[in-house]
Amino acid sequence: MSGKINQALVRSLPLFASMDTEELDDILGSAASPRYEAGSAVFEQGQAAERFFVLLNGKLRVTQVTAEGQRVIVRMVVPGDLFGIAKALKRPDYPGTATAMVESLALAWPMAMWDVFMTRHPALAVNAMQTMGGRLQEAQARIRELATEEVERRVAHTVLRLGNQSGKKEPGGIRIDFPVSKQDIAEMTGTTLHTVSRILTAWEAAGLVEGGRQRLLLREPHKLLLIADGVTPGLL
Repeated sequence: MSGKINQALVRSLPLFASMDTEELDDILGSAASPRYEAGSAVFEQGQAAERFFVLLNGKLRVTQVTAEGQRVIVRMVVPGDLFGIAKALKRPDYPGTATAMVESLALAWPMAMWDVFMTRHPALAVNAMQTMGGRLQEAQARIRELATEEVERRVAHTVLRLGNQSGKKEPGGIRIDFPVSKQDIAEMTGTTLHTVSRILTAWEAAGLVEGGRQRLLLREPHKLLLIADGVTPGLL
């Protein structure tokens, strides 16, 4: 396996930063490299957690279905992200469903290797803890937004977060570089498709964003930040 994965590519990922060649050989030696077509599930909510993953290429959407039957987008997975770590959460099953938004390539390990790696590779354990800490902070921020902020601010926070996670700079602004629909944004912000459509239409009219092929262009990120902070730009 280690001969099939470019170590330079893996070493560039924050999770594996500062690890030497022997450590990477050990980690890659027990890894598989599954590829997922767009729309296919990497794992499903409630499924026995047999593997954990690091995304190498592509984009994934992680969703949960609540007890009331409502689907909620929990997070987006971008290259370099560690995911499916049910063992770290003391769970025997996956708490959500991970679906490939575009063709995606991951590294996958048997879940039994989680404790082995954490013990054998302290640098990996530290990086994994930092990853989980950042994810917890993001989750807390989303909870706070849902509980305290008006919907337009929540939508602004969400599109800015997506831009930070997977944005590509273009002459006209920052492009969210994966398919994201208005329904996706509605699920991430706890509102309705109608409300998100109304907000994005107003933002497009004001020149703040530009839609197209489910890849949103943030034309005026600094003004979206003002909206997220509760300050209405003069153009709106």
